[in-house]
Amino acid sequence: MKIGIVGNYGNNNNGDEAILAGIIEQLQVHYKIPLEDIVVFSNNPPQTANLYGVASAPLYYKRSSATLTFIETIKKNSPLIRELDMLIVGGGGILMDFYNREAQLFGSYGIMARWGKVPYIVYGCGAGPITSSMGKLFIRYLVGRSNSVSVRDPKSKQLLKKIGVRKDIKVVGDPAFALPSKSQEKTSERIKNIGVTVVPYYSLAYWPEANDIKYENYVSGMAENLDLIMAEKDVNITLFSTKFPHDVDVTIDVYNRMVHKDRVTVNKNNLSPEEIIDISAAQDLIIGTRLHSLYLAVNANTPVMAISYHHKVADFMEMVDMAERTVRIDDLIKKKDSLLTVVEAMDQQWPEKVEEADQLHRRMKEMARLGMQQFIRVKKE
Repeated sequence: MKIGIVGNYGNNNNGDEAILAGIIEQLQVHYKIPLEDIVVFSNNPPQTANLYGVASAPLYYKRSSATLTFIETIKKNSPLIRELDMLIVGGGGILMDFYNREAQLFGSYGIMARWGKVPYIVYGCGAGPITSSMGKLFIRYLVGRSNSVSVRDPKSKQLLKKIGVRKDIKVVGDPAFALPSKSQEKTSERIKNIGVTVVPYYSLAYWPEANDIKYENYVSGMAENLDLIMAEKDVNITLFSTKFPHDVDVTIDVYNRMVHKDRVTVNKNNLSPEEIIDISAAQDLIIGTRLHSLYLAVNANTPVMAISYHHKVADFMEMVDMAERTVRIDDLIKKKDSLLTVVEAMDQQWPEKVEEADQLHRRMKEMARLGMQQFIRVKKE
């Protein structure tokens, strides 16, 4: 059985790579699909093929306009899609039009699958923002004509229903939770080691609408918040990244603005999902800005708190009943004790928070297992 996987892979975003690794893990372990029967449509096919031992093809063929890119991609990839027995679209936050290409690009795979009479599922995705007429059209087509659809949080389901999707939509665990755990038992009586991830918020090198002032305010706010934690508590901080090199660059900017650096370690490496799980397992607490830094910390059985730079971060924390551990990025900028307040509250109930982390770990693992029931249903048809 030949399986295709489509998503935002091959971009050195190791959150997305964790999704892909999780899907491949599920296909191999639970459904005995050999690697040679898997093809991944990737932004960097050679990298993806080397990393996972699968076949890989370009996700898209860039031309002078979005329309010509759309046409050329369909022309080149339609023959490949027709050879598949099944296509998996997902996961990740790909059901959106925040960037110009996503809705049309991933929608085109629904079109190609339909033309080729290939069953496809939309698996474990996040939705939003979806604001343009064109974005709504393509996403409604992609999701509405799939053989089965699931999303990673209730807010994504609500949004898809709002734009007119009438299919049954399941809420499942992100595929990243399917990765093997390397959790370490938390024996500390209090918080001693904290891992922190940041994002290049409004950075010229990354953000769709760059703003130097907003970027500087964010970096300074993050540095001040971490400095206050260092000043008030006897902890060690490890700064690490899930997207390379963009997150590394902003991590260095934050570190350079900090005053209390004596107990701060900066990991500048392009970390694999497995390495991120290892680092997370070695921490008592993860303060995550990137969504998948939270996911992989949960996979490592490590308690988390979140900095919400995007609704998807707050949506996850709300879904798992931990909204009180979420700091809005605007509050981070305005108040230098935003992070310390949450850390201290968790520290005061630390044994309880460790137990909650264990329960959440088990819950999300089970939700990830439920997700691939989609595959079973479509496979049998």
